[in-house]
Amino acid sequence: MAKLYFRYGAMNSGKSTALLQAAYNYEERGQLVVLAKPRIDTKGDQTIVSRLGVTRQVDFTVDVDDDIYARFQAHRAAAIRDTGRDVACLLVDEAQFLTTQQVDDLLRIAVREDVPVLAYGIRTDFQTVAFPGSRRLLEIAHSLEELKTICRCGRKAVFNGRSVDGRFVFDGDQVAIDGVDVTYESLCAACYLDESGDTLATGRRSAVPLDAVLELGPDPDFS
Repeated sequence: MAKLYFRYGAMNSGKSTALLQAAYNYEERGQLVVLAKPRIDTKGDQTIVSRLGVTRQVDFTVDVDDDIYARFQAHRAAAIRDTGRDVACLLVDEAQFLTTQQVDDLLRIAVREDVPVLAYGIRTDFQTVAFPGSRRLLEIAHSLEELKTICRCGRKAVFNGRSVDGRFVFDGDQVAIDGVDVTYESLCAACYLDESGDTLATGRRSAVPLDAVLELGPDPDFS
């Protein structure tokens, strides 16, 4: 039985690069892959864009009301008809923007169709709240893998700070595409709290000084 994989990380952790590398690895061995991403991710339009400059067109985009299972099956049937080969893997970029139902369908594709599904995305938004798609992937994926990156201070980055006109903001819509309306910076917990005035999405402030609860210095788990 194939599995559903969720590979997640903060902004700039190389998620799109890892996806494109996985696609290359499959194709280097003569296997067929299908690439998809949510249509709401307007950055790159119909392409997956890596920060290293590598791009690749997706096979299909997914709207909020789309049946991703049906879309995949249509591309699978066309691939078998045109090439005589079955699809070896489905790779999904920006999976945090999928709906809960669409993530459930990714699991069905893996289990019922025996096609591995590799989903890549960020875990939480700029207010540290989980995206619906990411939350569901964390709940049902067979395998979870964190792709790591570093904060400007050198610690492991876990949060995504949103900036408008060079200033961090902590209110607004959950979805705002990087480079289109806003920019983002990957931050560790300490730097995020420094920028937000020690406030998380709950709006509550800590009663304990920050330095007393955070271990300063490099993250021992980062490698």
